Amino acid sequence: MKSPRKLLMAAPLLFLLPLHALASPAYDDQPARHSNGHSCVGCVLVVSVIEQLAQVHNSTVQASMERLCSYLPEKLLLKTTCYLVVDMFGPDIITLLSMDKNADVVCHTLEFCKQDPGQPLCHLYPLPKETWKFTLEKARQIVKKSPTLTLRGYHWRGRDCNDSNGMAYPGRRPDNWDIHQDSNCNGIWGVDPKDGIPYEKKFCEGSQPRGIILLGDSAGAHFHISPEWITASQISLKSFVNLPTAITDELNWPQLSGITGFLNSTSGITEDSIYLRLRKRNRCNHRDYQNISKNGASSQNLEKFIESLSRNQLLDHPAIVIYAMIGNDVCNGKSDSVPKMTTPEKLYSKVMQTLKYLNSHLPNGSHVILYGLPDGTFLWDNLHNKYHPLGQLNKDVTYAHFYSFLNCLQVSPCQGWMSSNETLRTLTSQRAEQLSNTLKKIATRKKFTNFNLFYMDFDFQGIIKEWQKRGGQPWQLIEPVDGFHPNEVASLLLADVFWKKVQLQWPQVLGKENPFNSQIEKVFGEQGGH
Repeated sequence: MKSPRKLLMAAPLLFLLPLHALASPAYDDQPARHSNGHSCVGCVLVVSVIEQLAQVHNSTVQASMERLCSYLPEKLLLKTTCYLVVDMFGPDIITLLSMDKNADVVCHTLEFCKQDPGQPLCHLYPLPKETWKFTLEKARQIVKKSPTLTLRGYHWRGRDCNDSNGMAYPGRRPDNWDIHQDSNCNGIWGVDPKDGIPYEKKFCEGSQPRGIILLGDSAGAHFHISPEWITASQISLKSFVNLPTAITDELNWPQLSGITGFLNSTSGITEDSIYLRLRKRNRCNHRDYQNISKNGASSQNLEKFIESLSRNQLLDHPAIVIYAMIGNDVCNGKSDSVPKMTTPEKLYSKVMQTLKYLNSHLPNGSHVILYGLPDGTFLWDNLHNKYHPLGQLNKDVTYAHFYSFLNCLQVSPCQGWMSSNETLRTLTSQRAEQLSNTLKKIATRKKFTNFNLFYMDFDFQGIIKEWQKRGGQPWQLIEPVDGFHPNEVASLLLADVFWKKVQLQWPQVLGKENPFNSQIEKVFGEQGGH
C-alpha cells in the first residue's frame, strides 16, 4: 500500500484531469475532505476506464493502462506523468482487478477514497456480497502481501505486436509458421506468393533463434543522470528534454545499455549491444530481449522481481541469460559497510536458488552466463582528485569531497569503494573477489538440464586498456554525476569484450549466422519498431 505522501506525488496526473471539470470554486470554509472526494471520483473514473479498456480490447489490465497513457498528449507532461502513476500504482491495480475487486474497492484500498467517521460509505458500483469492512481488509492484505513489481515498457523488453492477442509476443516459436499473423513479433509472417512457403519457415527454420535476457542491477539497467541537468554552464532549454522519459525508467536507460540496447549509441563509438549483435547475426531474433535489472538489485533480493522474466518452456525459443549482479553484494551506504556485504555462503545459496528457478522456466537449449564482480578500486584511484560537475565552475568540489558528503549522509551507492579509507577499499575488493570465485565454482561444478552454465570475469581493466589505446582516460568510463556506474562507453566496450570471448570460447551460445538475413531485410525492411 502506498503512503499518503506518495499519493500526493501521484495524484496530479490522472486524477486532476476529471477534477478540473468537477471541482467547484475553493472557499476558505470548505471542508478539507472535499478534495479527498474529488480524488476519489478521479480514481474511480480512471480505474473503471482501465478495466473496461481491457474488456473492449480483450487485453490485459497492464496493456489497457499503457493504452490509456498512450492516448494522452505530451503537452503539460500528461503522457509522462501517466506512466509515472502506472509505474507506482499499476501492480496494485492489476492485483486487485484480477481478484474481481471493482473500482470502489480498488480506490478505497489505495486510499484515494476514504469513509470519514460518521459519514456514509460512498460507492459507485454495487456493494460486495461480503461486508464492506471485511472486503476492504482482505483487499489491503492482498496488496500488502503481493510482490513488488514494476511495469516497464519496450525500453526494457521487446514490444508486443498485438495487444489483443496474449499469445503473440517476442521470443515464442511461430504459431503455424505465422501464415496469418506475426505470433512472435519478429516482423516476419505471411506466405511467399512465388512458392507458397511461409516466410517464417523459409527464413527462420533451423536458424536457431534465441533471445537475450539480463538479470542485473543498476549498471545493467544503465543508470545515468545527465550532467547537463546539474552543470550550470551547460543548462539550456534542451537540457531537460529527456528528463520525463528518464524518470519513468527510474533514471535508467536500458535502451542504450550494452546488453539490451536497441538505439544507436549517443557516445560516438561504433560498438553495438549484445542484443543488436544477435539481431544482426539472425534477423529472426528481432525484438527478443528482456532487461530484468533494478536499482539496488543483488543476489539477495533477485527473487522479488525475477518472476517478471517471461519465457515459456514449451512455446518459446531458448534464451541467453546473463546474470550480472556486479555491485550491490559488496556495495552499501552504511558507515560500517563490511558486515552488510554478502558472504560467499549466502551468495552460493541465493545463486543456486536463482539457477533452479531458471531451470524450471527456460526452454531446453538455453545458456546462462554468470558475470563476476569488478575490482572497484579504480573509482577512487582515477576520480578522487578530479572535479565533480558541481565543482567544475568554481574548482571547489572534487569527487573526494562528493564521496565524503554521500558517506556522511550514509547514502553512498558504495561506501566500500567510494572512500578515502584505503583499508576499506581493499577489504571490499577482497570480498568481491571471493564472491566472483564462488560464482566461478558454481559454473564449474553445477549442471542443469535446460541450460549450459558459464562464468565470465568482469574485465574492467581490459576495457580501460582498450579505451587508453583509443586515446581516452580511465575516468571517462565512469558516470560523471554519481561517480560510480560504468557509463555508456564502458557498457558498450564491455559488451564488445563479452561478445568476442563468447564467440571464441563458446560459439554455440550465439547460434548460427542466418544466411537469409539480406532476404529478410529486402522483404520486410526493418521489421517495425522495438
